Amino acid sequence: MKTDNEKLRKWQDRLSTNEAAYQNELNKMGERESLYKGDRKLKQIVKGDMKTEAVHVRNIVAELIEAQVESAIPQPKVTARYKKDEHKAKIIEDMLRNEIDRLPFEYMNDMAERTVPLQGATFYLVEWDNTKRTHTTIGELTVSTMHPRNVIPQAGVYTGIEDMDYIILKVPQTKEFIRRRYGVDVNDEGESEPQVRGDDGNQADDMVTQYVAYYRNDNGGIGKYSWVNDVQLEDMEDYQARRLRRCKKCGMVENADIQPMEATTDGMAPDTEKPRKAGVCPFCGSSSWEETEEEFEELTHDIKRSDGKVIPAMQITQAPMTDELGETIIDPLTMLPAILTTQEPTRIPFYKPDIYPVIQQKSVSVYGMFNGDSDVDKIKDQQNTTNRLSSKIIDKLLKSGSYITLPDDAYIETGAEDMKIIRPGDPAKKALIDVYDLQGNTQQDMAYLQEVYEEARQVIGITDSFQGRRDATATSGKAKEFAAAQSAGRLESKRRMKDAAYAAMYEAMFKFKLAYTDEPRPVVSQDNHGQTVYEEFNKYDFLEQDEAGEWYWNDQFLFSCDSSSSLANNREAMWQETRLNLQTGAFGDPTNINTLILFWTKMAMLHYPGAEDTLSYLKEMLQQQQQMQMMQMQQQAAIAQQQQQLQREQMARQQQMQGAAIQAARQDARRDAQAARFADIQSQQKGGGQYGAV
Repeated sequence: MKTDNEKLRKWQDRLSTNEAAYQNELNKMGERESLYKGDRKLKQIVKGDMKTEAVHVRNIVAELIEAQVESAIPQPKVTARYKKDEHKAKIIEDMLRNEIDRLPFEYMNDMAERTVPLQGATFYLVEWDNTKRTHTTIGELTVSTMHPRNVIPQAGVYTGIEDMDYIILKVPQTKEFIRRRYGVDVNDEGESEPQVRGDDGNQADDMVTQYVAYYRNDNGGIGKYSWVNDVQLEDMEDYQARRLRRCKKCGMVENADIQPMEATTDGMAPDTEKPRKAGVCPFCGSSSWEETEEEFEELTHDIKRSDGKVIPAMQITQAPMTDELGETIIDPLTMLPAILTTQEPTRIPFYKPDIYPVIQQKSVSVYGMFNGDSDVDKIKDQQNTTNRLSSKIIDKLLKSGSYITLPDDAYIETGAEDMKIIRPGDPAKKALIDVYDLQGNTQQDMAYLQEVYEEARQVIGITDSFQGRRDATATSGKAKEFAAAQSAGRLESKRRMKDAAYAAMYEAMFKFKLAYTDEPRPVVSQDNHGQTVYEEFNKYDFLEQDEAGEWYWNDQFLFSCDSSSSLANNREAMWQETRLNLQTGAFGDPTNINTLILFWTKMAMLHYPGAEDTLSYLKEMLQQQQQMQMMQMQQQAAIAQQQQQLQREQMARQQQMQGAAIQAARQDARRDAQAARFADIQSQQKGGGQYGAV
């Protein structure tokens, strides 16, 4: 890029002007870090005191800063503004957790936990690196920490970065990185500010200081200007706008999904399997490319979203037909305006974050101070007093000892023997021989030294209970717990500021993902049963269409940090809490295998050693029990079926027997009736009755 000298001078002047206004704060930063490292320099308090260095340093600055270090990384919490977006909010949360695992947040947090109380603030830089590519993805998020000395704010604007017109960063870079990234050779340039690297300040031959300015443009977007010494590297009026490489000749986008429709020399169809030449347009053969800022994306194929809905690549539009004079043409058959139906590619606006990529984390907010308040500034006097008292105590102890008095002409023989010989010369002078033990009185010095130490701790708000030390004021375990909680309450504002910074950083990460990820990205999470769930973060899931048919991006989500993340990251405390829940019956009957499976599922989610093996064993036991229960149920069902069959057979036999008995009784009744009839006939015949003639 050709250097714009006028713009370069403008930004160089802005840097020098704002750096001069910020110089007092920059000078303090070096002094604070020296105290943290155990600086031996003493401030002259007593007139005539020639000591300039302490012989012994008790580093209370480092001790009290290290006591506040918290290794837990605040976990993201995303809240949907609308009920229909609850699943999307969960996807965002899981995506951010995956990014926390991928990026070196442990190292960045460890650095920030010491920089924030030291300097009052630290900064995070959220960027999109388009050079990080895989076989299926283009670009990745990058997050890095920035020391406060490397961030020059706009003078007079201390309410927040978003209120500034611009902010300038100093970034140490290698010359080879500048060549690869920007295509500019800076081998002849020297390192203008080696102190931004944080070492001894000596210049390195392979390093340069890159200056990066982010500013708010006239349209509300974010511009970017970058330079090294007098060499311009970048000048983008709207650097967060989407840029595409287009062919200068035909205007087609590089890596477009549309297949070229050109004819070959033999008149046959083009060979689409033939590999394309790198840097050559497959549509017109030109090798000239240019980057253009794009506001809309024209779809070349249908986009399928996670919910199964499809964004069509083509849209059908209807508009009244007009003649050459612009008048509406009337259809003679219907006497209505003639309608022209056209098919056009779907145009989707590119998403732009329009936020500064620099996120500030403060220690304690103070009105009128851009970086907030530093803990070192509060206790630097106590550190100096501690160094002086320690040196004074050491001097008293070293000058103490045993002294002997002898006559002038006395003689003491020296040797390796235990028994020493003293020759006083005159027996009368023996009384002049004596030993005096001179001890320096350090009692008052030690008492005041302890008073100064307590004063420093009280200024910061740290107690013995908070440090895990013996606390004589806490007479019981509950009292000790309460004292630690009180100290933690005084430090709660610092944790709130950390959560606020991480929430802003998570929002920026989401917006950069929404702006620059064209392809779905895998998201791994766990369900309530501890099972791994594989989903996707698809930016088109956040694309919606209003009633007028206009497409817009849904970024209406609330970002915060999970307040329970500190406890969740304390695995031992969570293990103890989970065991207590099991013992108290919160999970159910502790002897029930389903309760044990629930318990060990929770323990496995908390990464308890061996929990996975125990959980697998319990699940196998449950499966065996279920199989045995199934077998018992089947056996019981078979026995019941057999019993029912026997009962049916018995009933059938009883019915048969009853039927046979009834039939026999009927036969007997018929025989009895026949016999009676026969007897009646016989009696009538004998008597000459009615049947006598028969």
